[in-house]
Amino acid sequence: MYTAPVATLFLGKNLVFVPECQSTNSLALQLAQQVSTPEGTLIITENQTAGRGQRGNSWETEPGMNLTFTVVFRPGFLSVTDQFYLNIITSLAVRDYLKSHAPEPALIKWPNDILVGGKKICGILIENQIQGSRFSGVVVGVGLNINQQKFTVETATSLSLVTSRSFDLQKELEKLLLHLEARYLQLKTSKFGDLKSDYLSNLYWRNEPRTFVVDGNVLPGMITGIDEVGRLTVKTEHGVRAFGVKEIGYVHGPQTTVDRLWTMDE
Repeated sequence: MYTAPVATLFLGKNLVFVPECQSTNSLALQLAQQVSTPEGTLIITENQTAGRGQRGNSWETEPGMNLTFTVVFRPGFLSVTDQFYLNIITSLAVRDYLKSHAPEPALIKWPNDILVGGKKICGILIENQIQGSRFSGVVVGVGLNINQQKFTVETATSLSLVTSRSFDLQKELEKLLLHLEARYLQLKTSKFGDLKSDYLSNLYWRNEPRTFVVDGNVLPGMITGIDEVGRLTVKTEHGVRAFGVKEIGYVHGPQTTVDRLWTMDE
């Protein structure tokens, strides 16, 4: 059972707790359609049975061990062309939270997965409701591994595994929401340059010679950043190219091991 946070200004003040649900994002999308649902509404569960990830992938989480929630935002001030900043602020908020917890830096794997020690600790799913050229509602889903000890894949980790301790989920929720609220208010005051700079400073594999896969072909290159709409920019022998989701993959170790960038369930 969770309670509304005390320290935030508006985030989570309207808290909807469901002991079990298929997807907090699905519930949030329904609530966001109702004009009576205030910005900052938080939908949280202890057991998400069919969590959704990027491009229809699933999200693995053990009941009662992690933070699985969705926040409703109404960023009417933000142009649809700037929607990638929603990925930026959420990724940075999780990174800010982990900075004071994890023993090594958390990095952002484009577009919005969070890694600690090269393993995924958090997945983010953002879904938009648009009217004209503006947002009527945005739901930001976060799956942050806190106390879970075992995963079906070796590429996942949790805060407990990297710190060798357990955490109170209610307390950690409030800390995380404070960071998310701060980054959202930064966006609301049009701090685009600062946000993009912070994002790039924590981008996984940036400015490192690496190997990628594009259209089934191996491509040596180096991530340089993101373009104006949030596509990943990679410097290759033929110049800098920009890629959207599903257009590029990472190669770890042997070239037969391909890590698709857009998945949340690795």
